[in-house]
Amino acid sequence: MSTPTFEDLSLDQGLLRALAREGYTEPTPIQREAIPVALAGTDLLATAQTGTGKTAAFTLPILQMLSGSEPAKRGALRALILTPTRELALQIDQSLRAYGRHLPLKSAVVLGGVSSFSQVRALRQRPEILVATPGRLLDLIGQGHVRLDNIEFLVLDEADRMLDMGFIHDVKKIVGFTPKERQTMLFSATMSKAVSDLAASMLRYPARIQVDPVSSVANNITQRVLFVSMANKRALLADVLKNQPVQRALVFTRTKHGADRIAKHLSREGISSDAIHSNKTQAARQRALAAFDRNRIQVLVATDIVARGIDVDGISHVINFELPNDPESYVHRIGRTARAGAEGVALTFCDSQEVSMLRGIERLTSSPLTVMEDHPFHCPATAAMRSSPAPSRGNRPSRQRPRRGGGPRPNARRGRPRARTR
Repeated sequence: MSTPTFEDLSLDQGLLRALAREGYTEPTPIQREAIPVALAGTDLLATAQTGTGKTAAFTLPILQMLSGSEPAKRGALRALILTPTRELALQIDQSLRAYGRHLPLKSAVVLGGVSSFSQVRALRQRPEILVATPGRLLDLIGQGHVRLDNIEFLVLDEADRMLDMGFIHDVKKIVGFTPKERQTMLFSATMSKAVSDLAASMLRYPARIQVDPVSSVANNITQRVLFVSMANKRALLADVLKNQPVQRALVFTRTKHGADRIAKHLSREGISSDAIHSNKTQAARQRALAAFDRNRIQVLVATDIVARGIDVDGISHVINFELPNDPESYVHRIGRTARAGAEGVALTFCDSQEVSMLRGIERLTSSPLTVMEDHPFHCPATAAMRSSPAPSRGNRPSRQRPRRGGGPRPNARRGRPRARTR
């Protein structure tokens, strides 16, 4: 059986030329399944993790359908793409411009964290496609700069992330401004009940597509776990970056302050790095991402805000300096490497407090991580904890401290000593 190509998906010549210029020849599974459905005008509910090419799965059909309409409709805002993070909004807009370079269409992006002046100016150019984060879009709607009554195509990208970030009410309010007669596409990495309920309220008889469940990890990612004490993690990170064949690394932490501290530590070690997280201004985030993308810095230290919002080619290593609280975030994190068929390495630093998180990741992915012992900070005691059974509730030691002087402990509920039996 021959490998499907983009020509087999009935895309027009302008889009095919743009895809060839980007170096894309074969559609990914989500693109093969979603593009024909979208071109048929059917609502779509798709489950696909990041890194599967889903941006092209909805931008290519929208570009084709808009460019094929009568000229009288051009110059009106007809497609809206909602996304949870600023970085993802900017990257979707870049994809629209790249894929649509040979088409007579304009797009604009509106997002928070920066002045709205340039965004309002872009809206006055009458784009056909708008990429937006929910909060800023509602602000501009309230100020009268945006009307959604001509929307024909509505996309919710990363719907589960949108709900996790508390945008559910904003999303419903925005959807209420759009016409009922529209084509709606919802993409999500996971399909929770909240996402299913949102889809039921927005989509009409949707086609359902599921590609690469969130528990799956690409085969071209080599996964390793390094057991280390928390006190030695920063030293281990510097050692790995200096002595391993790391071309470009994305390092994940759980906290914003932790990301800043690690970036400063690496700079003191002579390793070019920067941090990116939600406390940074949008301009600072864009500068850091651009420097990373252009190889001006070797390491970008990030929180999970960019686990699904960064699309940089050539990331050789993803390093989990701290394990995520949510096992699914691990899959999203390491999906930033091994893009477009390349090989990648995912290293996880695990201390004694994170062994239970490691077990959760291995249960989700059904794939134990290979232990990497040949580093100077290997902690055998923590490694031994991984193979020992997790304590059950009944076997866990009591956290109560003994009372000074002994004697009975006060009744925790009533605050007075328990009655003695005679």
